[in-house]
Amino acid sequence: MTPRPNLGLRARMLFAFALLCVVTAAAVSGGIYVQARNAILQAAQDSAVQMAVSRLETVYPLRSATPGPDELAEIAHVVTDRYNLAVAVYGDARSPSGLDPALVPPELRRAVAEGDLAWQRVVWHGAPVLIIGTPLLITDRDRTTRPSGIEVYAVRSLLPEERSIARLAVSAWATGGAALAFAVVLALLATRSVLRPVRELGRAAHLLGQGELRTRIAVRGSDELANVARTFNTTAAELERHVKQLREMEADARRFVADVSHELRTPLAALAAVADVLDEQASRLPEPAGRAATLVSQETLNLTVLVNDLIEISRFDSGVAALAPNDVDVVELVRATLHTRGWTERVRTELPPTVTARLDPRRVDVILANLVGNALRHGEPPVTVRLSAGPQRLTVEVRDHGPGLDEAVLPHVFDRFYKASASRARSEGSGLGLAIARENARLHGGDITVANAPDGGAVFTLHLPRRTGDTDGEPG
Repeated sequence: MTPRPNLGLRARMLFAFALLCVVTAAAVSGGIYVQARNAILQAAQDSAVQMAVSRLETVYPLRSATPGPDELAEIAHVVTDRYNLAVAVYGDARSPSGLDPALVPPELRRAVAEGDLAWQRVVWHGAPVLIIGTPLLITDRDRTTRPSGIEVYAVRSLLPEERSIARLAVSAWATGGAALAFAVVLALLATRSVLRPVRELGRAAHLLGQGELRTRIAVRGSDELANVARTFNTTAAELERHVKQLREMEADARRFVADVSHELRTPLAALAAVADVLDEQASRLPEPAGRAATLVSQETLNLTVLVNDLIEISRFDSGVAALAPNDVDVVELVRATLHTRGWTERVRTELPPTVTARLDPRRVDVILANLVGNALRHGEPPVTVRLSAGPQRLTVEVRDHGPGLDEAVLPHVFDRFYKASASRARSEGSGLGLAIARENARLHGGDITVANAPDGGAVFTLHLPRRTGDTDGEPG
């Protein structure tokens, strides 16, 4: 179904004003036109009838009750002027010139034959005319009247009145057009006064949505739009205050985590040394002391990993993480990552002969270690690493063949400390590995995506540019 076009507020207001003007102008001008037209025609009709009656009064008394053609011609001539044609009829006789009686409407002739004065407007030869018919009466000595049998018909042209009516119609259309133009100008002024604060509100809302929390709107007047502007300003001020508080709380929390993490490094170093000793002696210690020594060693190692991850993530949060790019062979980098961690036998690789790129090898190693380690811990074998490269970018896919990830989990995989997958084993990591991997990828100008393979298993895809700009090394 074709969507209905959506007109803007300006167009709708212009249309509404124009429609109102057209309807009003049509109603007023149409009413005035009809009244004026009827008045003009009525005046012309009354004048013509009165003139015809007045002129016929001059033929009395009739010289003969049975007039011939000459007398009928004289009677017709009396009511004839430059606008009129007339004919006098007596039985089958008629005045020799003037109006042809056959052109008189039959209903008009019947009314005159019955002794009534009658008239009718008709179109004759393409022009409007008024035909007036009247009988001539004979008055006896006792002042009674009787029909003489003589009928007079006169034609009065209504063309001048028709022209006046046409000029009136032109004036009505001109008035309507002027009213329409005035309505459009008025609508433009109204839309300007209404839309200007609406546009300002939209612009301010857009800036506010982009994070410009100091955005405010100038308040003009005291109408509804001014109230909307005041409400927006109040809302923006409250939002700015709350966001400022949240940012301060977030900064305090990050600073606390960073400080605590740094403070824990020294005692953890001592604990790690003791844990190494305990780990070496665990096999010689009696049970359950041996298991306790192994547990202490393992948990100390996990705590060390967590603290190191917290320190790393705090560097990203504070904006001090930086790249140290070098020209490296990515194929050898992938192999070194797997070899260093003892994963060479457990992970399949699909690698081209060589792929060179300018990257930070330490950070790429961290990314690969987290992705492959995550697949080994949570997925099922075989785990595959596939490298492909284009002219500008390279892609590394890390895939396992486990049950995959629940669709509700996919959007949160890279969230910090997120461990909500019921389909995978309990995590032994810090919960920050994938978050750190993604931060490192974005620091290169790339990203990491995750999806489920059609035939099972999760696929993490690393996208990196082949040329990363030189930056200063990361501060110590």
